Amino acid sequence: MKLTILGCSGSVPVPGNAASGYLVSFPDATSIIVDMGPGTLAQLQKYQDPVNAHVLFSHLHADHCLDFPSLLVWRRYHPYAPARERNFCFAPSYAPTHLGRLSSDDVDGVDDMADTFIFSPWEHGKPEKLGEVLITPYRAFHPVETYALRFEDPRSGKVIAYSGDTAFTTDLIPAVKHADYFLCEAAWGQSSDGKPGGMHMSGGEAGRLARLAEVKTLVLTHLQPWGDAEATVAAARAEFAGEIILARPDMQLEFR
Repeated sequence: MKLTILGCSGSVPVPGNAASGYLVSFPDATSIIVDMGPGTLAQLQKYQDPVNAHVLFSHLHADHCLDFPSLLVWRRYHPYAPARERNFCFAPSYAPTHLGRLSSDDVDGVDDMADTFIFSPWEHGKPEKLGEVLITPYRAFHPVETYALRFEDPRSGKVIAYSGDTAFTTDLIPAVKHADYFLCEAAWGQSSDGKPGGMHMSGGEAGRLARLAEVKTLVLTHLQPWGDAEATVAAARAEFAGEIILARPDMQLEFR
């Protein structure tokens, strides 16, 4: 199991860094795209045929899903390499309507993705199996229906945890517990003081959650481009004594 960061810019894409999107790949199974913010489809093409993947969404804010309609175009209409079979799409419950409106030809229409994806809604705490990996969603603390995701490879025992977008909450400790890599948003930068509640974490809060969940490596992601990345990392390090990595586009994390 390998994690490739397609894009990690918080809230908006910037030159050289797409918005949120990640690729979980395997040597002998179909890969998994996790979130598809603006710019991620172009990044994905560096690593594989875009149609050979399942798609998961933590939530459906624009910076996490707007490249999905373009993926549908590729899967359906590519002149010589369209999708040959349906893949799975797991997402919040209203995804068929929300995503369908983004790709419909009619102003009030809803495009049906059933021709190319098999959709299933997340259910808090219910594991889903894709290939050999188990993925368990946990409700996060964000203004829309949002899930943190836990990826477990039963063969190796390795775990990747992804916070999605969320404010700090100890309810997510089970999602993150003992993760080898914890991919955690830190959009509020060094501190969440003075920021809107119920939305995002700061570097210090990401570090605190990593410490409480006893993760091995904390990967800070979804930093907004106008923030101070070094101060965010320093705030996380004040809370968490383990390894801390600042996410970068095209970064690949493999298990040692």
